[in-house]
Amino acid sequence: MTTPAERYAAFREKFGDDGAAFRSFRGLYDFELDDFQADACRALEAGDGVLVAAPTGSGKTVVGEFAVHLALEQGRKCFYTTPIKALSNQKYNDLVKRYGTTKVGLLTGDNSVNGDAPIVVMTTEVLRNMLYAGSATLAGLGFVVMDEVHYLADRFRGAVWEEVIIHLPESVRLAALSATVSNAEEFGEWLGEVRGDTTVIVDEHRPVPLWQHMMVGNRVYDMFMSDHDTPRINPTLMRVTRDAERLTMGRGRRGYGRPQRSRPPDRTQVIEKLDAEGLLPAITFIFSRAGCDAAVMQCLHAGIRLTTDRERHEIRQIVDERTAHLPDEDLAVLGYLEWRDCLERGLAAHHAGMLPAFKEVVEELFTRGLVKAVFATETLALGINMPARSVVIEKLDKWNGESHADLTPGEYTQLTGRAGRRGIDVEGHAVVLWQPGMDPLSVAGLAGTRTYPLRSSFQPSYNMAVNLVGQFGRERARTLLEESFAQFQADRAVVGLAKQLRKHEEALEGYQEAMTCHLGDFTDYAALRRRLSDREAELSRQRGAARRA
Repeated sequence: MTTPAERYAAFREKFGDDGAAFRSFRGLYDFELDDFQADACRALEAGDGVLVAAPTGSGKTVVGEFAVHLALEQGRKCFYTTPIKALSNQKYNDLVKRYGTTKVGLLTGDNSVNGDAPIVVMTTEVLRNMLYAGSATLAGLGFVVMDEVHYLADRFRGAVWEEVIIHLPESVRLAALSATVSNAEEFGEWLGEVRGDTTVIVDEHRPVPLWQHMMVGNRVYDMFMSDHDTPRINPTLMRVTRDAERLTMGRGRRGYGRPQRSRPPDRTQVIEKLDAEGLLPAITFIFSRAGCDAAVMQCLHAGIRLTTDRERHEIRQIVDERTAHLPDEDLAVLGYLEWRDCLERGLAAHHAGMLPAFKEVVEELFTRGLVKAVFATETLALGINMPARSVVIEKLDKWNGESHADLTPGEYTQLTGRAGRRGIDVEGHAVVLWQPGMDPLSVAGLAGTRTYPLRSSFQPSYNMAVNLVGQFGRERARTLLEESFAQFQADRAVVGLAKQLRKHEEALEGYQEAMTCHLGDFTDYAALRRRLSDREAELSRQRGAARRA
């Protein structure tokens, strides 16, 4: 493992001194960039594409922002792509604050703002459609930022990321930003093949340490013991959950199972406990929109209030100002007064079913520290800038569009990565609510996995093939399909299997040589033993048949 100083020296040797664009970009921030951020920016300015793999909350987006800055410095365009509309909206607002409305546009399924601007934020599907249509907007495009590029593993939408990477003009430099994956070098090698020179930068340091907990009943327990070099699961937690499981599965007089007092805490108890422990603001992930709304109502009816008089006054001012453009009749239908009352108490829901203006208000109030408890679906984990001191996970399974499936280690880390506000918190906290049947060892396995392989979900459809043939012709379409990350991984798998086959064949040859010596050939001996066994079995069957006759 190289030290930061050695890595910096290597980059200086490869890319030279910091360029003018990077020096001016540094001046936009009132803090020093981390080594991995600086390295990626140097590579971009030197003409390479970059793949940056780093933990959630580490500041990967700085690299994307430099691509924007570099495009403007060079008089070229930059498209900034994200997986969801909410993240596109937020990034658009961030860039408008820096560069102004004339230089920044937004293209999503809901909004089309200044689409001919030199900087355009969009969802990945919008860019894919532009590439297929040969849009004139692509003229002058120099850089594309693909935020959350690990989303290409998504079984339903992931192929879009690969289509974009394959179809982008060769002159476009790609800045791919990913969560930490264990095969970043493999992914980077593929990017190098289809996009040209690509520098891979991996940083596994999490700026704000994350502590893992489990809440059993009304008590919060550390998940791991820290008195050893290698973390181990907390034995007290194991004992408490075993006792709780026995209570839950207690037997009545007739032996039937009956629920007893060991139940998971309700949402109001969780918020009150976090407040008492100083662990607010918190995001509680609930994998349904209705569940998020219901959680807010439960806290409202329980009389929870997490804000001071000054904070309530500030919240009301912001809410009224941000919603002044909405007609009163619409606000009445949307339950505005009840929603504002919850906000003034420090409570809110956040999900895709909300009015965009309402979601933006929640994001602003939470970022300012005025809203203390947000109940959200997992879309909030996809890069939206709403970090919290704590993250609560109610269940470890969710509906994936076809069935209820367990959270993967990657999904768990993406959710808990929201905990710990850089520059505000010295540590973040992840709290899993214990449920009957939940094994702390399994949860510890999710929490303890740090890197995950990135697997392609690319499956060419009939419609995709028709579009490719129509736009590029049969031969070029075939070439493009063969360039996919899925094909790259499949080819590597074949190579790996071939190596294993050769290794096994060599081993068999060695065994064959070892089976022959001055005493005879073991293969002939084994064949003789096999014939004797077969003859004994045949005679046994004949004797049995004779007795039955």
